[in-house]
Amino acid sequence: MESKDLKFEEVNEGFNIKEAIDEAKRCLNCKNPLCVQGCPIEHNIPGWIHQLSMGNMGDAMGIINEKSNLPAVCGRVCPHEKQCEGHCILNKKGKGIRVGKLERFIADFDSNMGLIREKLSPKTRGKVAVIGSGPAGLTVAGDLARNGFNVEIFESEAEPGGVLMYGIPEYRLPKEVVKREILKIEGLGVTYTTNCIVGQTVTIDEMFDEQNFDAIFIGSGTAKPKTMDLPGCKLRGVIQSSYFLRMVTLNNNGSVDRDEVPVKEGDIVGVIGCGNVAMDAARTAIRMGAKEVFIVYHRTIENMTALQTEYNEAVEEGVKFLWETDTKEFIGERGRLKAIKAMTKDGEKVIPMDKVLLAIGSQPANRIVSTTSGINVDEKGYVITKERPFGMTTRKGVFAGGDVVNTPQTVVLAMRDAKKVAAGIGQFVDAKKLLEE
Repeated sequence: MESKDLKFEEVNEGFNIKEAIDEAKRCLNCKNPLCVQGCPIEHNIPGWIHQLSMGNMGDAMGIINEKSNLPAVCGRVCPHEKQCEGHCILNKKGKGIRVGKLERFIADFDSNMGLIREKLSPKTRGKVAVIGSGPAGLTVAGDLARNGFNVEIFESEAEPGGVLMYGIPEYRLPKEVVKREILKIEGLGVTYTTNCIVGQTVTIDEMFDEQNFDAIFIGSGTAKPKTMDLPGCKLRGVIQSSYFLRMVTLNNNGSVDRDEVPVKEGDIVGVIGCGNVAMDAARTAIRMGAKEVFIVYHRTIENMTALQTEYNEAVEEGVKFLWETDTKEFIGERGRLKAIKAMTKDGEKVIPMDKVLLAIGSQPANRIVSTTSGINVDEKGYVITKERPFGMTTRKGVFAGGDVVNTPQTVVLAMRDAKKVAAGIGQFVDAKKLLEE
């Protein structure tokens, strides 16, 4: 497929109302639903699918809201094939229920029709700051706001959304959908403070002492990409995938010019890594007009961490795969990348490339931790948290969750942890208030 044919429109179509209801009617309403066991946040999937099958959109949305603050996002980017859909009993006949598309349909219908929002509880239980507005931060904020907390989110970027806004490409997750979910959480009474870098603009100590927060949640993700310490790694043209994806988003929304995006039309691009971020980077490079795009991976297809569907779509769009190809050196000319030297099954090879995008993972930046006393991290920089109250760091009243605590995960796994942390924050603040009284 030629790159010029590919645009940033959403790749996968949603259901219309008749398709959604027909699909919902196929659900067997199992006594022991395996789909719920397969879902990290234990959605009552048969419950909301049953309401949808009867056309009760508001009731279906109400059940979804009990567990998820980001259904329009999860319906699009969750690895359904490994979770709810993968566990569906009908999969034995190859006809598992399309849970993701149904969740997306209900969330989109709810937004498009402007259904009446749930009744809000008064914000009298306490005041909580949330650092970062990715999946973990938005989930904690939504859960706490629904349960009577006054919540303020602090975000370093110009717009909230974190990885949902700047890390996942438009064709998988349209930014309008992210903005809708953010507005929905704002509708629960959550406020957003953007362009605010915690650890620089304001510190955690100042948030406690001057702004009187009862608890603070760190959900700042893994902002620091891992690098490859190889000869030539500082050449112009060796770029982080996360930076590339962010610049494409900013270009798409008109914030930066096309020439700020590091991949140029006609470039030969290599992407090192084979997870979902690598697939995103490769498919985005094709959309930006790259002549050829290779995913360079030191192991085999059996070892890739990307989803099979992501791999299939990448192949369909023209991405080529160099398996068992271990990059050893970046070769340059006058400070600019020209090729990579790699070990392959057939010995050493020099492969010409104009740009290399690194997608080999990321780790937490230490800006917040280094400007705050009493927050311990492990040897890799991940914040250490307790089981009781769930998610509290070694500093009293400061909680953490999502990627800053674990190795980077999917959106729904960050949400699962965040829901438990929100409950932990509630217990902590209630106990604190009780002692103060």
